[in-house]
Amino acid sequence: MSSSIDDAVTATTASGHVPVLLRETLELLAPRAGVKLLDGTFGGGGHTRALLEAAEDVTVVALDRDPAALPRAEALKAEFGDRFRLHHINFGDLADLDESGFHGILFDFGLSSFQLDTEERGFSFRYDAPVDMRMNPEEGISAADFLETADEESLVRAVRNYGEEPRVRRVVKAIMDARGTGALQRTQSLAALISEAVGPTPRGRKAVHPATRTFQGIRVEVNDELSAIERGLPAAFDRLLPDGVLAAISFHSLEDRIVKRFCRKMAGRPEHSRDSRTLDEREVSASMISTRPISPSESEIETNPRSRSARLRAIRKIS
Repeated sequence: MSSSIDDAVTATTASGHVPVLLRETLELLAPRAGVKLLDGTFGGGGHTRALLEAAEDVTVVALDRDPAALPRAEALKAEFGDRFRLHHINFGDLADLDESGFHGILFDFGLSSFQLDTEERGFSFRYDAPVDMRMNPEEGISAADFLETADEESLVRAVRNYGEEPRVRRVVKAIMDARGTGALQRTQSLAALISEAVGPTPRGRKAVHPATRTFQGIRVEVNDELSAIERGLPAAFDRLLPDGVLAAISFHSLEDRIVKRFCRKMAGRPEHSRDSRTLDEREVSASMISTRPISPSESEIETNPRSRSARLRAIRKIS
């Protein structure tokens, strides 16, 4: 298996888009001839390509809600034919998918590099662009419209709960005071507004851009990301064959907390410190492949700094 994994990693690297924790993901899902796998977050197609390259006669079904993923999927379809197919849906709607019987399922949550690096999508304040942030620009309202119209409670939820920004009241007040001025319409003016509200990073705390947390919270809110994970994980597990592996890569604590609790629940373990259910009240449907998350190697972080926060958890379904 190791040689086929080496070949798959090499082929994927040559394609120009290398996803995070690629080798570790391949080792967990162990693609082999005749298996059917689900990539719940197609994105740039790197994981999908590697799974298809790892063994002959592997079938990969992929999901993505972003219309921009469709041309990348067409390229893989032309190369791998009937071994690959994409469904243009949100993984949170996986319960509606008329496919099952998967030997392995993968989720890679968060943004793809294609989304982050496309200026007009408005995910990053590195570029001056419209504040959009939608993973599917054809659905819902833009982040700018959300900021201009949301009530205070929704803004607090986005900034504090999803962005984990400690100076939430300052940020929310700055946003509400800026409505109608145009400052909420462009990424760099919004970032400047937030930075001024947050103030300098306290001494001793890791220096990150003051707008980073709030941008994350707004994005999570606009795309309903956490709810999608909460819906997608159990729907995926239902479609997994016995002895199949469900793996999920998270990039921040909110995502990882949901994945961790789901894995522990399926394995019949306490979901959190306040879970006082007895053993008789727990159902064991899976075994935990690792009790601690798998992190990227130092060499991967050096090659791809965006992988630094990635955490991979996996469970195996039991009969």
